[in-house]
Amino acid sequence: MNHRTVGDVNHRTVGERAPALSAEDLAALRENLHEQLRFRREQIEQLTSAAPAPAPGDGPGERRAAARIEVGIQLAASARMVLADVEAALRRMDEGRYGFCCLCRRPVARELLAIVPQARHCARCRQVREAGR
Repeated sequence: MNHRTVGDVNHRTVGERAPALSAEDLAALRENLHEQLRFRREQIEQLTSAAPAPAPGDGPGERRAAARIEVGIQLAASARMVLADVEAALRRMDEGRYGFCCLCRRPVARELLAIVPQARHCARCRQVREAGR
């Protein structure tokens, strides 16, 4: 039995094709994306309704409350970004474009999608993009 690890994804040759996703793979990935969709929506709801604004003042209690609110705002922004990625992945799935890199159009490895089902880039293009940051 030949099992590839996530590390193998980065060592494929440029011309090598990733195995196509089966109907079972797509169904499992779709369910995972829907679970993430529900989780992120609940998370955003909790974060945006959790903390009231602190009363004006300059004491340590007010600064802590303001810091907690700022953290909540940042967490909610992050959750919204992931939610947008998940929604985009579901749209690509509905359009038949899921599992292909948005840059080079090569298949995204099944192993990568199992870890990050909303991935829109293959491992090679993802590395290139991250190196350019």
